[in-house]
Amino acid sequence: MPTPNGHKVSILLELLGLEYEFQHLNFAKSEQKEPWFLELNPNGRIPTLVDSSTNTTLSETAAIMQYLVDTYDKENKFSYKVGTPLYYKQLEVLYFQMAGVGPMQGQMGHFKFFAPETIPYGIERYENETKRLYSVVEEYLKRNKENGPYLVGNHLCIADIAIFTWASKLHRAKIDINSWPLVAQWFENIASLPEVQLGLTKPMLST
Repeated sequence: MPTPNGHKVSILLELLGLEYEFQHLNFAKSEQKEPWFLELNPNGRIPTLVDSSTNTTLSETAAIMQYLVDTYDKENKFSYKVGTPLYYKQLEVLYFQMAGVGPMQGQMGHFKFFAPETIPYGIERYENETKRLYSVVEEYLKRNKENGPYLVGNHLCIADIAIFTWASKLHRAKIDINSWPLVAQWFENIASLPEVQLGLTKPMLST
């Protein structure tokens, strides 16, 4: 599905220049809960990666992204060498996205757009927490400012990609990314990459 989590993987696949196919799942028909998919991913969530070249099947985007760079990014163009301080900082920011930005922004989206009734407390709570978390992203960028607009080190890595896809949805919630100047600059830098633009078009909804 064309969600922040789906786009994390499609963008990374494009950046790595790997050939891949994707299969769209119809959430309205709960295809992600069908037995064949649950065999691949017991949590019934997207995305799930099946790599036939290594006989590896993975779910959870942090695990998928880490697997892809460990396996196919031997020159560390979009990652940092295992065991180095930057490798662990990359994990810190990646896990920050998985534990914070994604769940909180996702709950904000639920209460704003999908809840069967309007619950002001839920909307306010998760919107405020989402904004707080992007203030933390701003702080990561501030602390790494001398290296350019990256969250970790001196080049784009999987931690940037993971947060970027969620930041790309802020406008839908009418949250102005320019509230955080460094985040806005960082976002535009990543969004300008052709591979990222292409990755954001995959997967697309089936017609």
